[in-house]
Amino acid sequence: QVQLVESGGGLVQAGGSLRLSCATSGRTLSSGAMGWFRQAPGKEREFVAAITWSGGGSYYTDSVKGRFTVSRDNAKSTVYLQMNSLKPEDTAVYYCAARNLVINGYLPRGPDGYGYWGQGTQVTVSS
Repeated sequence: QVQLVESGGGLVQAGGSLRLSCATSGRTLSSGAMGWFRQAPGKEREFVAAITWSGGGSYYTDSVKGRFTVSRDNAKSTVYLQMNSLKPEDTAVYYCAARNLVINGYLPRGPDGYGYWGQGTQVTVSS
């Protein structure tokens, strides 16, 4: 089993920054990947970014490119999401997710591509 614990959410004004962390424990994920998703009230959970543990290849949804950066610290088994230039439309509960294996560097964009999930952390951006 894998346990994921997010932290770092909060309330920030538009244009501000937050850094989310996702600490992993349990089964090793060294051949896998981590994803960040978000879900706003009344909306479906949407992909934000993903990164592999090995090699650090990453992918972002278009709406966050240039503003968000996903990174990982393999020694700490922790993944981060640095969010800059935040907008009110970024307001959502942010979830980290994990998958065991990455094949040919492909990072799934859908929630079904990840088997483990954290509890989520609220990010609220005021205008």
